[in-house]
Amino acid sequence: MVGSPHEALHRIFQKDPALLTRALQRVLHVPFPEPREIAAMNVDLTEIEPVERRVDTLLRAETDEGTYLLVVESQGKADDRKRGSWPYYLSYLYEKYRCEPVLIVITQSSATARWASRPIRLGFPGWHSLTVRPLVLGPDNVPVITDERQAERDVPLAVLSAMTHGRGPQAAAILESLASALRTIDPDNAAVFVQFIDSCLTDPQAKQMWRDLMTAIQYFWRHPLAEQVREEGREQGLEEGRIETKAQMVLRILQWRGVQVPEGIRERVAACADLDQLEIWAQRAVHATDAAELFAEE
Repeated sequence: MVGSPHEALHRIFQKDPALLTRALQRVLHVPFPEPREIAAMNVDLTEIEPVERRVDTLLRAETDEGTYLLVVESQGKADDRKRGSWPYYLSYLYEKYRCEPVLIVITQSSATARWASRPIRLGFPGWHSLTVRPLVLGPDNVPVITDERQAERDVPLAVLSAMTHGRGPQAAAILESLASALRTIDPDNAAVFVQFIDSCLTDPQAKQMWRDLMTAIQYFWRHPLAEQVREEGREQGLEEGRIETKAQMVLRILQWRGVQVPEGIRERVAACADLDQLEIWAQRAVHATDAAELFAEE
C-alpha cells in the first residue's frame, strides 16, 4: 500500500513504465527514442562499503538507438546533498551496466522544480569535469487535464496531472475528470491509481474531495482504501449516507474553490434527496464562480 506522496510520485512509473517516456516526449519535448521494451530494475546502488544509496525508481529502456537507464527521483524540497548523490548514481550505473543513464526528477513544487533543473557542475569555473542536467517534471510543465475525454485517452498521464497539481486551483476539475476516466479502465488498475492519488494529495480538502468522489465508484472497493471508505459508508447508513456524502461534497467543492455559499443555497443542497441531482450539482460546482450557478439550468 502506497503511504506517502514521495512513494506515489515515483511508483506511478513502476505501474506504467511507458508513461515516463511519454512524459519525456510530450511534456519535456525530449526526443527520447521509442522503447521496444521497458523493465524495472533493482534500485539498490550500495557498494561493498557500508554506505547505502538507493534511487527511487530505476527502469531499463531498450530502444533501436540503444539501451538507456531511466533514473526517477521524487523530490519534495530542495536538498543540496543531491548535488553529490545524483552524479554518483549516474556514474555508478554507467560503470556497472555500460548503458547511458538519464536522470528524471518529479516534484509537486514549482520552487523545487526550479532548484532541481539547475545543472550540477563539478570542477572549477570554465572547466567542469562533470555536468549533470536533470530532466524535471512538475506543476509548471505537466499538463493540467480537466477534460474527461482527454483523461480517458491517457489515464496514467491524467493520474500524473492530479499528482502534480493536487494543491493548485484547478485540482477540483482535474480530480473530477480523472474520477470519470477511471470508470473506463480495468478495475484492478484503477484501484492502484486511486491509492496513488490518495497518497499524493497533501491538501486536506483535496484529499477529502477525492475520497468523496471515490465513494460513488463501486468497482474498486476491493482495495484497502476502498474498504476504509466502505466502512465509513456503512456507519452513515447505505442510501442516506451516500446522499449526505454527495451533498457535503457539493458544498465542500464550492468552499474549497473560494466560492461563497449563501445559507439558502446551503440548505437547498443539504435538503436534496436525489443522488442524480446532487451529482449534477457536484459537476457544476467544479467550474462555478457563483453558488447560484448550481441551479442555472433548472
